[in-house]
Amino acid sequence: MAPLPPLTGPRYNEFITVPKVRVIDQDGENLGVMYTREAIATAAEVGLDLVEVSPNADPPVCKFLDVGKYKYEAQKKAAAARKSQKTQEIKEIKMRPNIDDHDYDTKMKAIHRFIDEGDKVKLTLRFRGRELANGALGMQLMHRVQADTAEVAKVEQHPKMEGRQMLMVIAPKQQ
Repeated sequence: MAPLPPLTGPRYNEFITVPKVRVIDQDGENLGVMYTREAIATAAEVGLDLVEVSPNADPPVCKFLDVGKYKYEAQKKAAAARKSQKTQEIKEIKMRPNIDDHDYDTKMKAIHRFIDEGDKVKLTLRFRGRELANGALGMQLMHRVQADTAEVAKVEQHPKMEGRQMLMVIAPKQQ
């Protein structure tokens, strides 16, 4: 019984179905276009597999490689790419409309730190009791935050009221 074709990764040896392929040997030398059977036999002579590295080319490009080593290195490369990838989180900062200057400065330091780390910041301004009658105070505070972060962040969602709170989302500017 013949082995099953690879479900993932490149096709190799007898799983290459096209009649002719462009062949590159283990040293990177272009051997030209060959019949697939002939190329597999040549690869076996040097103790390697014929691996399809560019299946969409015409004719497909194949290389003399150790298929196990090739898959392992591709797996390591993919893992390194996943590791270096930064996911963007949404950090939340809560304030009140009548916030004091020192408290405001502390919140702004946190906002700048989050933006520098590449995260989005959701500003929540909570109104209690009679503060709800002074929505303009909240809007002034949101515009003040927007002005103070203008050089490092852009507004992704403009300030809007949702029930008893005003929300705004800012995101880091792309360099």
